[in-house]
Amino acid sequence: MEWPAAYPQGYAVVDVETTGLARDDRIVSAAVYRLDGRGEVEDHWYTLVNPERDPGPVWIHGLTSEALEGAPLFRDVAGEFAERLAGRVLVAHNAVFDWQMIAREYARAEREAPVRQRLCTIALSKELRLPLPNHKLESLAAHFGVVQQRAHHALDDARVLAEAFRPSLRAAAAGGVRLPLHECRPLTEWQDRPVPRIGRQASGPGDHGAGGYRPGSWRPSRKRPACPYPNPGRYEPGERLKQGMRVAFSGDTSVERELLEDRATEAGLHVATSLSRLTSLLVTNDPDSGTSKVVKARQYGTPVVDEAAFGQLLGDVEPASRG
Repeated sequence: MEWPAAYPQGYAVVDVETTGLARDDRIVSAAVYRLDGRGEVEDHWYTLVNPERDPGPVWIHGLTSEALEGAPLFRDVAGEFAERLAGRVLVAHNAVFDWQMIAREYARAEREAPVRQRLCTIALSKELRLPLPNHKLESLAAHFGVVQQRAHHALDDARVLAEAFRPSLRAAAAGGVRLPLHECRPLTEWQDRPVPRIGRQASGPGDHGAGGYRPGSWRPSRKRPACPYPNPGRYEPGERLKQGMRVAFSGDTSVERELLEDRATEAGLHVATSLSRLTSLLVTNDPDSGTSKVVKARQYGTPVVDEAAFGQLLGDVEPASRG
């Protein structure tokens, strides 16, 4: 098989486990499988990370305060981590999330992650039109016959993803598929507010502080690339989203806005900054608010869903019609 000359020369398959999903959450463990240009494993690396706070959902990642107390801080492993990322495309399942968590940790450490591009295996599976029931890692693994041993353990999740990425990459090469590569924009500054330290019990799952980021410093201004798909019209409640649909956001979200927008873009949706008669869907957690977008949505009859429902819809976006 003739390998596409434009494909990257190396990949870093990454998985991070975290204290949560918000902008002030921290990494508690990280793993990297380095692959060559054709997806063959070169080596792997794993580390625990002391998040300097409550570890969050222990029932998911299994890492207690006691287990993490003697672990290195992120700034102590940042150099080793960077060596494994340098010059490679970061590959992850829902890559924008892993990248955002990694970029914030490097900004806190006053360093820059040496990553310029990322590839999301969810986006790649959609490009390949794999017949998956959903876009969970376990479904991708099952499709390629990869056996999971410890779900939500960073090292095993990275291994599973590396083993599933290899045949995906080869299928893409054989079919002449253009890889869904996205630019990674490093953060340059970060400032945290005090949060419950590791070894102390937080008062509840949401007691993680508000995240003292410096407005504007963590989110570079940018213009999103144009959506390559035509707008198929409005979203029909109960149906699937379709690539090309125009989506607008209004009000506060529990997951940071940029993460939601990037996920929407990577799914093939058009993220709109304003609402018009062409808008397919408005995402808001407060449909009774008087924001201009909510008011216009009522006037135009634009469908409205909340953040949780939108997250579910993003897991199964219908490909754009061909031809």
